[in-house]
Amino acid sequence: MGFRSIVAYAPESLSTLGLGLAVKIFSDRYQLGVSCFDFAVATDTPGPVVTDLGLIQHVEHGLDRLAQADLILLIPGEDYPVPTPAATAALRAAHERGAIIAAYCSGSYLLAGTGLLDGLRATTHWRMASALAARFPRVRTVPDALYVDEGQIVTCAGAAAALDMFLHLVRREHGSSVANMIARDTVASPQRFGGQAQYVSSPVPEDERIPAVLAWAWENLRQPLSVNELAARAHMSPRTFARRFKTATGTTPHAWLLNQRLNRVEELLETTDLSIQEIANETGYRNTTVLREQFIKRRGMPPRVYRSSFHRTCTAGTEAIR
Repeated sequence: MGFRSIVAYAPESLSTLGLGLAVKIFSDRYQLGVSCFDFAVATDTPGPVVTDLGLIQHVEHGLDRLAQADLILLIPGEDYPVPTPAATAALRAAHERGAIIAAYCSGSYLLAGTGLLDGLRATTHWRMASALAARFPRVRTVPDALYVDEGQIVTCAGAAAALDMFLHLVRREHGSSVANMIARDTVASPQRFGGQAQYVSSPVPEDERIPAVLAWAWENLRQPLSVNELAARAHMSPRTFARRFKTATGTTPHAWLLNQRLNRVEELLETTDLSIQEIANETGYRNTTVLREQFIKRRGMPPRVYRSSFHRTCTAGTEAIR
């Protein structure tokens, strides 16, 4: 289950950072117990591709390699790119057979040029959002989101937001424990919400109390934590705490708690044989009914079905995907 074959499409003026982030997330981590991804780079005409830094990247594969991909990544290149007819045909054929296509920064603009974003929500780097909306009125541009998941097509903002989209895709297709393992290995944040703003117009004030409360709450998810309790621990009023919490994390305390509980539920379903009742106890749910309702709302399937799809076994001290 989940993608295995990944192909990154390399345009002219290929983003060195963009390709590097993709390679880092989808590199071989067999020693950590993560099944290998088959990662390749393709372009319209195999051979040298000049990057945005003026470096020469030799690309071995042509567009025919997209026909083998479970996941296609549209790496950024020059601003406001126009897809070639051959690339448009290859991407549309891949989409028709069910491949996932993920684009970011100017890659979203290129994807819109294929017509595959028509009628869908999509995002790109904030600098290009207004141009995307004007050039492609059939695309429902979401200018502020880090990433937008429309199922088979996922788009995201520029630069470092690619990490968030890649880890989101890993979490969605391979489960929380694999995504968390890769995040730890790359020293990245395990998860940021797709709806979080791309940037803030003023510097975020440093407040050590928020990270301390986050760490304490994560360690105590089995308790019935409330926003008022978290605010009291931070020595703030609930209103001040909620405001500073959102500034620091991009979400509300209630949404953060719900997300962390469900992340932990997923990890326990994937890596243990605990009963659903035991998992509810470990993650602060008062009963299995509430857990099941919230889990289905997030994943579209009951916990038991999720476990049968993503459960992992321990092998030689590490966990290997079945």
